Amino acid sequence: MDKRRSVLILLIALTTFVDVVGAHQIQNSRFTAPIPLSLLFGGAGVTVAATAAWLAVTGERSATARTWDGVVIPTNIAKFVRYGARAIFFSGFLVTIARGLFGPQIAAENFATVFVWAVWFKGVGLLSILIGNPWRVLSPWRTLYDGLARIEGSDIALVDEYPSWLGYWPALGGFIVGIGILENLTVVPRSPVATAIVIAGYATMMVLGAVVFGREWFRYADALSVLYQLFGRVAPVDYRSVDDGYRVVVHPPWTNCTHPVERFGLVAFVVATVYTVSFDGFTNTPEFQSLLFSLRDLLTTGPETSVLVYVLGLGGFIAAFVIVSMAMQIAGAGGGWRNTAIAFAPTVLPIAAAYEVAHNYPFVVERLGRLMAIAWSLVLSPVGPPNLLGWLSLPVFWGSQVLLIVAGHVIAVVAAHTVAVERYETLARARRAHLPLVMLMVGYTVISLWVISRPVVS
Repeated sequence: MDKRRSVLILLIALTTFVDVVGAHQIQNSRFTAPIPLSLLFGGAGVTVAATAAWLAVTGERSATARTWDGVVIPTNIAKFVRYGARAIFFSGFLVTIARGLFGPQIAAENFATVFVWAVWFKGVGLLSILIGNPWRVLSPWRTLYDGLARIEGSDIALVDEYPSWLGYWPALGGFIVGIGILENLTVVPRSPVATAIVIAGYATMMVLGAVVFGREWFRYADALSVLYQLFGRVAPVDYRSVDDGYRVVVHPPWTNCTHPVERFGLVAFVVATVYTVSFDGFTNTPEFQSLLFSLRDLLTTGPETSVLVYVLGLGGFIAAFVIVSMAMQIAGAGGGWRNTAIAFAPTVLPIAAAYEVAHNYPFVVERLGRLMAIAWSLVLSPVGPPNLLGWLSLPVFWGSQVLLIVAGHVIAVVAAHTVAVERYETLARARRAHLPLVMLMVGYTVISLWVISRPVVS
């Protein structure tokens, strides 16, 4: 327990060791602390490595089965929340289409752009990390399909079953195009009409796919469904059905990250999730701008060069994880690299979740306030958006980013150690197998902190 307390104290201390900083969504702001960033990076890397070393030396397993029973949510309250949330979110979906097509074409004043890219895509992701995946309730395409099924009198599926060979690859493709490229590298998020067209087109594709293949289509082909389900693994709560409602069960955040994913397609999705949120931060740095324009001059290409950089980087991240899986398989003397990747891929989800929270929570809070003002103006009278970020100073924001990122890597190390101990017959083999992944996590800790340390450029 003393060692765990020491690690926690070190994590908190790291949040004060900051140098020149530019924060996401807090542009053109800097502050300086008395120690260099190199010391911060080194301290963070040592924290992650020391956690792994301590687990390896002690041979201690994380208590993945340890849970604490919380309150019971009565059935009637659960139903009210479920149907109320679904109705509100579906209304937001309809308003997005209408206001995106026919409302003011100013991103900061249009319901569609404010709701979709921040409150919907990012906000639901943060909600999944905190309380578990709510997407089965909120998904507007499921709501539309449920309506068609009620009219038909039963579920609709023109084809008997979803083709197993497709796996999760359609969802991965949707994530790469929708989140990786459209959101991060195009002007679509700043165009209300383009946002409405994208959402309407994606909704049509989802509903038509479900009509052809049934509900399994949502599980395998909906990028948001897969994304939020993966984020939901990090949530420290589960919900279990009991006689009088649903019991909230609290557990360590690594518990559900120790269970293997279903297929290799999900391994690629996990890596894409980790990579894309880091790439989003990297695009705001001067180094990315320099790289981008250098490549454009070299290749004599235009704006599409940024897509090339994203795709090549994603390929590099997937290749790196495959290489590490091979090294783990060799060190652990068995299991096959594909099975190793499937077993250990969920253990890096806390890294993606931590960076997602650190990178986006001010953005979501600010846009939620703006959305409330826009919604109020649609119903009653125009008002200015409230400033929900007035309480957040730059030192506090950047310190929270550091703490979240390092904590996410520490949780990932604990999850990976648990998988290694359970997967391999001896502690010595578990240590050897875990080492390549620890090295990758230490390196990525430093890279992540370097990204958030850079000044933000427009």
